[in-house]
This record gives sequence, structure tokens and C-alpha cells, in this order.
Amino acid sequence: MNNTGKLLTVNEAAEYLNCHPQSIYRNNELPCIVIPGIGKRFRLDDLDGYIKHKTRGKIPDNSLYNQLFSLTSAPGFDKIISSKLGGICEMAKAKTKARYNFGYGAIYQRKTKKGKIRWYLDYRDATGVRQQKVVDHATSRDEAAEALRKRIQEEYDRKNGIVRKKISITFNEFSKVYLEDYIKVTRKNWKSDYYRLKKLDSFFINKQLKGITPMSIEKFRSGRLNAGNSKSTTNRYLALLKKMFNLAIQEGCLEKNPVQKVKFFSEEETSKERIISIEEEKRLLSESCDHLRLAIIVALNTGMRKTEILNLKWKNVDLSSKTIKVEKTKSGKIRFIPINEFLLSKLEREHGEKCKRTNVIRLISIRTAFENARERSDLEGLRFHDFRHTFATRLVRKGVDVETIRSILGHSTISVTQRYMHSNSAQKKAAVDLLNEETANKVDKKENLLHNSYTEKNNPEKDAVSSLFSVN
Repeated sequence: MNNTGKLLTVNEAAEYLNCHPQSIYRNNELPCIVIPGIGKRFRLDDLDGYIKHKTRGKIPDNSLYNQLFSLTSAPGFDKIISSKLGGICEMAKAKTKARYNFGYGAIYQRKTKKGKIRWYLDYRDATGVRQQKVVDHATSRDEAAEALRKRIQEEYDRKNGIVRKKISITFNEFSKVYLEDYIKVTRKNWKSDYYRLKKLDSFFINKQLKGITPMSIEKFRSGRLNAGNSKSTTNRYLALLKKMFNLAIQEGCLEKNPVQKVKFFSEEETSKERIISIEEEKRLLSESCDHLRLAIIVALNTGMRKTEILNLKWKNVDLSSKTIKVEKTKSGKIRFIPINEFLLSKLEREHGEKCKRTNVIRLISIRTAFENARERSDLEGLRFHDFRHTFATRLVRKGVDVETIRSILGHSTISVTQRYMHSNSAQKKAAVDLLNEETANKVDKKENLLHNSYTEKNNPEKDAVSSLFSVN
């Protein structure tokens, strides 16, 4: 049967070309058919024609080099390469678990004195001399493996006198590719990065990607701080740039990541978490309109994020079983949250008033309403996200264990949950007073016992008291 007319999915095309599905998404030259509502599809004959076009006049199809680099992005390619080389490479056996071999070279991890993990390349250059070099920009195995692949390619070109045309691309051009072919494909909550990229595009407009320096990035960050952004917010911009430039290095558009030379701000002292009191809660609710009041009550009694609350639909609220099903989460994992009696009464009243809307909250945005209510309540600096911290802290004060709180909040680890739990000054003082009271009681007991040992010689409890005193 002839399969040349069969339409392949992205994963099937990646398997056919021996590459990762992300490479298929990023390759705009690959001939495809875009079907509305379904996505990209590929014909076998189109893929075969693309392969012939790309390899014509370049490296022979039967060369070892072509075999190596047609497989480097495929899953398990290290095993494939080792089998092709027949185990003749002297680097074929890993000495540690942090070392990965690919037949033509290896990558491995080392920790610095400060505990930072760094990736190294182990390969032979064009003259046959063994090289072991650190990869400054690599933060994962995949990035280190890509750096090794690129280094081997450079050594091959140098040995054979091959000169390749360098890619020239502007920041705006690459940011568009990064947004459409990477962020939107790999992340569900990509809108925050979309708005950050707009700011970056306007600052680095028509700037060559290779012309961006650490100093220009520092200048951008300074402008963000002057515009009112916090240090933690500017760190998010730097993190976005760092990931974007790492991808540019993988694609051959850059050689070094300029963000590596820019030091991130410490966020240990910039925490803005605030736990509101019952009195502040009552004051805020009294100044809030109906739809905002319901959103605040849901946040304080479930710990849900603002976007989760605004996206919450009535079909996911089971009033009979007293459960909320949260679908559009930050992690992408569905979670279930129990409804307490107070919140149940509010939801039943809201749902019972001839409610015909799909969402629980009436409006898609509560920003203006919240800012006005906050101002009227004299709660300057309060954020909607602080209700999530308040929820977690109140549960801790009620004696709820951390694992249960982690499950309700939807965190992947307990360490993340612990950032949401806070003790107020009154609790800290009460804790210290407990130690003070215990110490005072011990001193009083010892003094009384010592006094009795001298004044009450015929006390029948003398031996027992002496034993107790010696233990203390």
C-alpha cells in the first residue's frame, strides 16, 4: 500500500525525521498543511523532498558526521550513536551518574564550592587533542548536550575547512519566533511573558540579537526600576531574556548569553506577603461591591488564585458534595477543594438568584473594583494574592498539617507551601513567653525542693522529690 499521501502528526513527523517534536514546531521551512481546529499535518513525500533539498551538495548522506547530527535531538540518541560507533570510542563508559556519553563526546556535572551545578564538555578537537570545558549558559542536560553537538560541528568544520554563513537576526524577529514557536507551545500561562516581551521589543527595537550586551540589559533593567517595577519583577524580565538567549544559542544565532554577566537582584528582602486580620477583612468586605465581595470570600476560604477564581465556572462547583474542581491551574494539574459551610451559604445564595451566567464571578476583571475598595478601606499595599497567603496562615494557626495545605493550594512541593505560611508578632511573643514560663516554673520547683531538703528532714516524699530534682 502506498503511504506517500498519508498525513502525519507532529509527533509522527518527528519520529520519521529522527528529531524532537519541538524542532518540528520551530522549523518554519518544513512543508506542512495547517488544518483549522486540528493543527499541522505533514505528507511523507513532502518530508522526503525536504530531506533531499537540505542534504544536496552538502555532507554526503553516508558520512558519519551526517549520521551523528541527524540523530542528536532524537530521544535516546546517545544509545543510537554508541551502537553506530560499535563501542570504539574511549569515552563510551560513564564513570559517574552525573556523566552522559554520546559516542562522539560526553557531558558531565560538577559542583562549585558554593554548591552551584555546572555542566562540562568532554570531547576531542579537530587535531585529536582531548578538551574538557565548562558551558557557561547550560542549566540542564539538554542544553549541555546541544552545546556539545554544536562544538563537535565546529571542530568538524574547522578540520575540513567548511565555512558556514552566520545567521543574522534582530531581537524583534527572534522574539516573535520565541513567542509563537516556544512559549505558546510549551506554556499554558504564557500571557505574562507576552506582555514582558512587548516591553523588551520596544526597548531593543531593530537591534541585532548579537549586538545586545550586558550593559544594554542593565540599562533596560534600570529603566524598569525607574518605571516603578520591583526588583522581583525585573528579575522575571532577566529570566525571560536568559531563557530566550539560551534558545538562540541552540539555534546558532548567538555564541554567548549576555544575561550571564548580569547579576539578578536578591529577593529575600523584597517579600511583600501580607496577612490580613479579621478586622481588616470585615472593613474590606464592607467597602466592596457584590461581585468583588464574593471573589474575596472565595479566595479567603479556598486559597485559589485570582485567575482560578475568575475562570471558575458553575459546572465545576458541586454544591451537593461541597467540592470545587479547579481546572485551569498554574501547574496544569486538576485539583479539588472542599467548600466550608460559610462559603457554601454564599455560593448557594448567588447560584439561587436566577443565575444564568456560566462563570461564578460576574466580571472577567476585578482590578478597578479591588483598588477602589482597598483605598476606601485604608489597606494600602494589599494585593489580591495576599488572600492566598492569609488562607494558608489561618489554616496553620488552626493546627492543619503542611501536607494538607500543600494539596489544597496545589503546590508541587512542601517548600513552596512554606513560603505561604506566616506567624504574626503576637504568635511569636506567645511562643517566647511559653519558654519563659517553663523556665520560671523549673527555677521555682528547684528552689522549693532545695528548701524542703534542708527544712523538712522527716518528709516522707523526700526521696521522690530528690530524684525529681536530679532529673531536672
